[in-house]
Amino acid sequence: MNSRRPQTSKIILTVVFAFYFLLGVSLVTADEPVNTDAGVGEQNTASLIPLNKEKTVLIDRAGNRLLVKGKIVLQRGLLEMFCCLDGSKEHESIVSTSAKAYVVHGGLLALGAEAGSPVKYYPEYTAPKGQKMEVNVIWTDKEGKEQKADAQSWIRYVVERYYYVVVDPFPSDLTLPENGEGDLRYDDFNKELYWFGHMTKDQRAEMKRLSKNEEYQKAIDVFYERSQPREMDSQFIFTGSRFVKDEETDEQFYLAEDGCLICVANMPTAMIDVSIESSSQGTDSLLFEPFTERIPPIGTEVMVEIVPVKEKDSQKDAGVLKGIEELPKVK
Repeated sequence: MNSRRPQTSKIILTVVFAFYFLLGVSLVTADEPVNTDAGVGEQNTASLIPLNKEKTVLIDRAGNRLLVKGKIVLQRGLLEMFCCLDGSKEHESIVSTSAKAYVVHGGLLALGAEAGSPVKYYPEYTAPKGQKMEVNVIWTDKEGKEQKADAQSWIRYVVERYYYVVVDPFPSDLTLPENGEGDLRYDDFNKELYWFGHMTKDQRAEMKRLSKNEEYQKAIDVFYERSQPREMDSQFIFTGSRFVKDEETDEQFYLAEDGCLICVANMPTAMIDVSIESSSQGTDSLLFEPFTERIPPIGTEVMVEIVPVKEKDSQKDAGVLKGIEELPKVK
């Protein structure tokens, strides 16, 4: 067991240095202690190694995890991602970080993670693929206690939206406000009854009293069930974004630097995406929003913990070596 450690460590360091060398930067291993005010979980901080001079990306080989420093930037609104880069998608992301996407990518390769492929929309939809990633968030609450939650628990399916059910014909005993006010409305052209937002039990009972029509009663039940807050249940996967080359300079660009670090809407430039079809084609199609009640105040410092989920421990060295072979040749 011990005889293999030097070789494994050499492989890991080779990946990190190779990735950074190819991108024209240097790996930083600082002598100064790492600032972990946002919390780092239960593992020993001595095992944390910064991968950039800003110390915003930390690798913990012993814990098989990568830590990315960030802060809360959104509690309400539609989501395209869980974590974006500063100055990019803060209006559609719960967390933002000043780290560079390629640094995070290199750290995941160093842990033996294997990148897959991002979504494609043309000529037809092709689902994103990649190794499963466990994504957690660590922070210190106002009482000074360290807290930890999985990222999915901070995300829910959109509630603040319209829900439609065909009800044809319009119930003869139903009366709705003529001015179109209220959360319950009817579209005469499409023969659809629709409701906006979260329906409470009291609202369901109130709506059901408006008509005894069977189709109408079923529609109200559908609105109630679909509008209940429901935690995101999709997995995160390491799609790896992609590189493009400038034909004039031969310089390689990592496309996740557009801000798409950890996405919840399928992005062609995503480094980490969700494993389900989650369209990013227009705000009306976005599936997720922040689970507002569970998220700390805006400005709270956090650590995003990314853990590659490996099927077999015996495959980890092979995965690291494969990562080296797939590194882009950047000039």
